[in-house]
Amino acid sequence: MRLRFVWAGMVAGLCAGMALAQTNSDVLGAHDMSFSSGAPIMGNLGSPCMYCHAPHSGLSGTAGTQPMPLWSQKLSSVQSYQVYSSSTMVNTNNPSPPLGSNSTLCLSCHDGTVALGTLTPYGQVTMTGSISGTPGDLGTNLQTTHPFSFITPLVPAPDVWPSLSANPPYTQDKTGAVQLINGNVECGSCHTPHVQNIDPSSDFLVINNSESALCLACHITVPSGGGMGMSVPAHGGASAGKTARNMLALWKSSIHATGTNRVASQVSPNGPALFAQRMGKTASLGPYATLRRNGCLSCHTTHSAATNVLLRGQDDQTCINCHNGSTSVSPPAPNIYAQMAAPKIGHSITTTTGKNSHSAHESDVLNHNRHATCADCHNPHATERVGLSFTTPPAIRPSQKGVVGISASDGRSVVFPANDQYENCLRCHGTSTGKTDRPTVFGYLPNRLVAAADPLNIIPQFGPSSISSHPVMHDRSSSFPQPSLRPNMLNLDGSTQGRSMGARILCTDCHNSDDNREFGGTGPNGPHGSKYTHILERRYDMSQAPTPGRPIMNLNFPPNLTATGNYALCAKCHDLTNIMRNTSFSEHARHINAGFSCSVCHTAHGMDAQVATVSGERMVNFDLNVVAPNGKTPISYMKATNSCSLSCHGHVHNLAGVQTTTPSGPPRKK
Repeated sequence: MRLRFVWAGMVAGLCAGMALAQTNSDVLGAHDMSFSSGAPIMGNLGSPCMYCHAPHSGLSGTAGTQPMPLWSQKLSSVQSYQVYSSSTMVNTNNPSPPLGSNSTLCLSCHDGTVALGTLTPYGQVTMTGSISGTPGDLGTNLQTTHPFSFITPLVPAPDVWPSLSANPPYTQDKTGAVQLINGNVECGSCHTPHVQNIDPSSDFLVINNSESALCLACHITVPSGGGMGMSVPAHGGASAGKTARNMLALWKSSIHATGTNRVASQVSPNGPALFAQRMGKTASLGPYATLRRNGCLSCHTTHSAATNVLLRGQDDQTCINCHNGSTSVSPPAPNIYAQMAAPKIGHSITTTTGKNSHSAHESDVLNHNRHATCADCHNPHATERVGLSFTTPPAIRPSQKGVVGISASDGRSVVFPANDQYENCLRCHGTSTGKTDRPTVFGYLPNRLVAAADPLNIIPQFGPSSISSHPVMHDRSSSFPQPSLRPNMLNLDGSTQGRSMGARILCTDCHNSDDNREFGGTGPNGPHGSKYTHILERRYDMSQAPTPGRPIMNLNFPPNLTATGNYALCAKCHDLTNIMRNTSFSEHARHINAGFSCSVCHTAHGMDAQVATVSGERMVNFDLNVVAPNGKTPISYMKATNSCSLSCHGHVHNLAGVQTTTPSGPPRKK
C-alpha cells in the first residue's frame, strides 16, 4: 500500500513537471498562472491547475446535466449579461446562463467582475498583472461576442447545419473536438482552456481554424433543400413561415474562400497589438498568411467586434480594410475606396451606424433608407472573381453572385438570387419610396416632358411598356433601326473595340468607374464611383438654361467629338460620324455644331409613356428646364416631318408648314 502512494506521487509530480515544461510551447500557455511561469498574469501558487480547480473544497455539483469540474475560481454574481442579438437570428441567447455551466466558468475570469485569484479554497491569492483592458476582458456587455448559451432545444436555422438541432445534436467537425455541450453552444464548444496553440492565433481554439474549419463545423455552406433559403418557425427574430436566406450557401466557390492572396504579417505572433487586431480594435485581416486560410476571419471576429454582426469594422469599413489599395494584400484587391473618395463621386455609402446601416433583415425594396452599402450589391459570402471573362448582358456579374434582386414586372416581387444585373439595381432605383430627389452631388437632372409620378423609378423608363428605351430590361427593338449603332462598343480610349453590341446592355455600360477594367482601364468594374456626374463611365455634358427657352449657358462649342469630349458616353455605342451625316435625323449636325447636348432632346433611359404631342420614338423626350412652348402650340415632335414645336435657346421651332414669329425678327418658316 505504501508503494502505491509513492508511485501515485511520482506520477503526479511527473505530470506537473511536463505541464510546466510545455507551457511556452503547446499546453496551458497564458492560462498557466503559477509563479515563474512567465505568463502575463501570475500568482504565488506553484500548481497551474489550482487557479481553476481544487482537489478539495472546490465548487461541485451539476449545472443542468453537466458536472462542475471541482471549480476553484469564485463564480461571477452577474444576474444578466447583455448578449448578441440580430434580426435574422432564429435561436435566442440566454442572458442568464445557468450558474456553473461551461460558459459561466469561463466568465468567472473573463467578464471582469471577479478578481483573478479569488479562489474558493484559499481566498484571494496574490497576483501580478491584470486581465483588465486586455482582449481577455470581455466585460458583461457581450453584444459583440459570438452568441452562446442559447435557449434550448436549438431549432433549425438556415445558416447552421441541421445536425445541431437533431436528437442527439452534433457538429460537422469530423475530429470530434468541436462539440455541443448539453446540446448547446458554449465557450467550450470553440475553446479549450488547457491548450493554447492548437491554432496559430493562440486563442485556445479546439481545432485549427485554417480555411474556417471551426466556423464550418456549425455553419452550413451548401444550399438547404436545393435552394438558398428555408422556411423557419416563429422564434427569435424570424417570423412564422417567412423564408429565411442562407447567405453562406455559395461560400465554397467565393473568392473570399478560394483567394490565394497573401496577407502581410503586421505584428509579431504573440504581441499585444495582434491581440487588439484580432479582437477588432484595429484593422486586421486575420491571423493566417493567405485570404483562403483566413476565410471567415478576414471579415469577422468572434469577440469584441466592431458591430453586432461580428465584423472587423463598421459596415463598409470592413470591406475597405482590403479594398483600399493597401499593400497588406498581395496581389492587391480592387481599390474600391479610390472610386468612392473625392475627387470622384461615389455611391452613397454608410458612414454611421443606425437607421442608415445595412441589415440583412431590412426590406428587399430599400424604402426610406438612403444608403448603398457594399452588402446591398455584393454578397461577400458568394462573390466570385470576374477576371477577364465577362458575362453576357443582362446576366449578373460574378462579383454580384448570390445577391437580392427585385423583379421588373411589378417592382415588388423578390428575385433571390438575382439573375440579371438590373434586378439588383431595382432595390433602390425602382418602386422604393424615400429616394432623394436630385442630390446636387450627383449633378444636373433633366426635367422630362413625359415622366411618371416618380421620375427616379426607372422601371417605367426601361420596362416592356416603355415606348422606346435603351435595351436593359428587354431586347433591342427591330422596329426602330439605329444606323449609328456600332457593331462593338468602344473602349475608354475611344478607338479600340470592346465588347460586341448584343441584344442587351447593362446598367454598368453607362454607370461605371471611369477607369474600369472591362473597357480598357486598370480600375475596378461597377458603379462604385466616377469623376463624372451620375457615376457615368465617360463624359456626358447636359445643356442647361437659366430659364426654359432662353439661351443655353453651357454650350459645347465648338463641339469636342473625341474620346474625352462632350459626347464621349454616347460615342461608346453610337458612331458620331454617322450622326453628323444626319443619317437618322436631318438636324443632328446643326444642333451638335451649335453646341447642344443630346440631353436636350433625348432621355438617356427610356420613355415612360406616349403622349399626343410626342410619339416616344427614338427616346425623344424634351428637357423642360431647357425648352419651352413656342407660344402657339404645345411642345411636340413630329417624326414624319422631323420637326418640332417649341422654343429653345432663344429660337422658336415650328412644326413643318406652320408659320410663327421669332423673338426678335420677322416670321419665318422652320
